[in-house]
Amino acid sequence: MSVYEKDYRLLSSDVDAGQRLRLSRLFTFLQEASIAHTTLLGMGREKTLDRGLLWIVTLQQVKVDRLPVYDEDVKLLSWPGATMHLYFPRYYRMEDKDGRTLLTGSALWALMDRENRKMVFPEEHGVHIDGETGEGPLPLPAAPKPAREGEKETFAVPYSYVDLNGHMNNTRYLDLAEDRMPAGLRQRAVREIRAEYSGEAKLGESMELTYTREGDVFLLSGDRGRKLFRLNLMY
Repeated sequence: MSVYEKDYRLLSSDVDAGQRLRLSRLFTFLQEASIAHTTLLGMGREKTLDRGLLWIVTLQQVKVDRLPVYDEDVKLLSWPGATMHLYFPRYYRMEDKDGRTLLTGSALWALMDRENRKMVFPEEHGVHIDGETGEGPLPLPAAPKPAREGEKETFAVPYSYVDLNGHMNNTRYLDLAEDRMPAGLRQRAVREIRAEYSGEAKLGESMELTYTREGDVFLLSGDRGRKLFRLNLMY
């Protein structure tokens, strides 16, 4: 199964107050598709989680033509690129019921040792995924710009934000951003999202958030003595 496909009808829990697909929910769809396809390709939990290896995402980028809306039927497609040393590229495309592209995206995934929390070389653990050429590659994710100046806030990770890897799930950073951006910007249609995850934030740990608006871009950064994440939302 070289290209994974999943059909969705957007539920009320999938959308925001404007009836558009919530950004954190979109990133959840991408995450779930990545895990499901990796399992179908023979590299599921028996090869990874049950052996103390955790899948983590390091960079993501999504370009949006249109976000789908409540009660709309969509199809999400996902396929892997050729493994790059530590990293597993993965690509995404969402289309409407007539096959028109709604958005495209890419991500770099890696494996982390559950005990020492360091990335591992997949070939040393027998983890291999062949790249798919049928759909073709999309641009790899670009690193987001940091928010160096702006509003400051100390944020502690709550229990509801922590996933099975034992740290704040990457999708929840989208909620942090939308909760803090100006309402007028949030009501507009997002055009592009860039995200970088450089460190872990575990239950109860605090980080310093910095966020600001630069024209049509909202920037959010999180640090705890070192870079934890960067997020850019372009409208």
